[in-house]
Amino acid sequence: MRADLNCDLGESYGAYKIGNDEEILRYVTSANIACGFHAGDPGTMRKTVSMALANATAIGAHPGLPDLPGFGRRNMNITPAEAYEMTVYQIGALAGFVKAAGGRLQHVKPHGALYNMAAKDAGLAKGIAEAVYDVDAELVLFGLSGSELIKQGEKTGLRTASEVFADRTYQDDGSLTPRSSANALITNDEDALQQAVRMVTEKTVKTVSGQEIPLQADTICIHGDGPHALSFAKSIQNALQEASVTIQPFSAGGKT
Repeated sequence: MRADLNCDLGESYGAYKIGNDEEILRYVTSANIACGFHAGDPGTMRKTVSMALANATAIGAHPGLPDLPGFGRRNMNITPAEAYEMTVYQIGALAGFVKAAGGRLQHVKPHGALYNMAAKDAGLAKGIAEAVYDVDAELVLFGLSGSELIKQGEKTGLRTASEVFADRTYQDDGSLTPRSSANALITNDEDALQQAVRMVTEKTVKTVSGQEIPLQADTICIHGDGPHALSFAKSIQNALQEASVTIQPFSAGGKT
């Protein structure tokens, strides 16, 4: 068994510092770097790319909605064409810094509301998938396991990585519980670790209603901006290794 550990990084901008990117990069295998719409700025992008390359961490573009005050977590009424254009624009911005540093992009993972909207909206998912394919057909599209984003990515001809979340709860349809709900986050680290290991080793997750549903777990998202983010990153790495799971970038091994 194998799994990729990914984290959303490069979310600082201007005078604002978010997360502990330098330390987190020691424990994850893929970095999703913000591209300036929901977070990040040119200087942060360049620095985060450099740190990721120094840690041999695979790099991905993390395009979001143009909503800096809302951190890209508020839904916007956009068309598939606009989703395509936003995605191409943001991949291009990060790809420039990656190329300048002598690296190569591995993947694209939409952020926040864009990610969740595309998980259920086939039109938006198709727009994003086509944007990724048109920029570079070798890129991997990260999306919620079982979502429209994964389905449209595969239809477009992309390699896809089905993503699961260690610290988020699930609904019976496989979607994430909205952050506006009280039980959206798993705040107990031990519970989050158990969920992560189970998703990889058993390919199931228990929903908020108590149902067991199947899922594919190619890459696990951990969040790098919480108060215990660094200790959790260490713990999840240890827990997976104890469960005989090899941790490596998705591009090194593909689907489990």
